[in-house]
Amino acid sequence: MSAVTVRIATQGDLAPLTEIYNHYVIHTAVTFDLDPFTVESRQPWFDAHFADLRHRLFAAEEEGRLVGYASTSRFRQKAAYDTTVEASVYCSPTAVGRGIGRALYQTLFESIAGEDINRVVAGITLPNESSIALHRRFGFTPVGTFSANGRKFGRYWDVAWFERPLSW
Repeated sequence: MSAVTVRIATQGDLAPLTEIYNHYVIHTAVTFDLDPFTVESRQPWFDAHFADLRHRLFAAEEEGRLVGYASTSRFRQKAAYDTTVEASVYCSPTAVGRGIGRALYQTLFESIAGEDINRVVAGITLPNESSIALHRRFGFTPVGTFSANGRKFGRYWDVAWFERPLSW
């Protein structure tokens, strides 16, 4: 594997970030978005990570090409949930299984250490053993599964929820 650099995402990353995400929208049930995004329609998501510096967005770059990203986002809209964040990681299909997700999560969780965060949560569409393994590696434990929680590609999918305290 060539050297991978993990850094804070910039506005210039939005197009490749959107391309990576759209792969999962179009080809997988990993996300329950049904329609691909344009760069313009993905802008509000991007901006939410920089509006108050509470949530983070990191990009992984290899040989000048974006190969993945990880983020924390607001878990729910109600203020009492503000000490919980939802973590996500996506890698380019050519970068899966090469440790890039691990490098992204390492940087992401180091960046929020010491923040006023009590829990980090992650929802994983099943089956997805590699995502479960990655999350367990970072201290996530399963807390429950919503059965037939979302419909995509003409079928219903289960979503397992994992959590970890910020410090573990």
